[in-house]
Amino acid sequence: MSKPPSEPKMLFLESETSSLFNRYGRAIFAYVRLHALSYEECKDITLEVFQIAWTHDDLSAIQETEHLKWLRRVASYKVADRYRRASRHPEISLEAVTQLVPDVQSTDPESIALQREACLRLHQTIQRLPILHQQILRLRYGDGLSFAEIGQLLNKTEAAVRKQHARVLARLRALYDQ
Repeated sequence: MSKPPSEPKMLFLESETSSLFNRYGRAIFAYVRLHALSYEECKDITLEVFQIAWTHDDLSAIQETEHLKWLRRVASYKVADRYRRASRHPEISLEAVTQLVPDVQSTDPESIALQREACLRLHQTIQRLPILHQQILRLRYGDGLSFAEIGQLLNKTEAAVRKQHARVLARLRALYDQ
């Protein structure tokens, strides 16, 4: 029977895990966001991933360069578990409901209609892009990740992500203007 960690070791583990979260929290959240259904689920899964990291005994034995890969693998298992649970117990996401309620900045009916029409047109244009292009846009603008972080998540170099991003924006402009 193993004994619980001593107080100083427990403090070290907590600081190591929070350091992991500070370094990789946004990247893991963005990775989960690519696969999960709602913002709340993404937060929950990200939290579960770092809880597992906190309880994992041999995490310090893993090389520093392997931490993100390990966390990403745990996140992919958690996403798969969520999908299995969702298929057995379907729910309506809060995000889907909030999209039905307009974000009103002006009370002028014409402005509201024009804004909705522009948003719908942009959304439809983005849906016409390939999945990889949609993911790059979501990671960059939705999750606010840097090109380096996006590159790590998509297994690409930072330069390749920058080029791809520029091409995606050019294609999006061309499709939107048509």
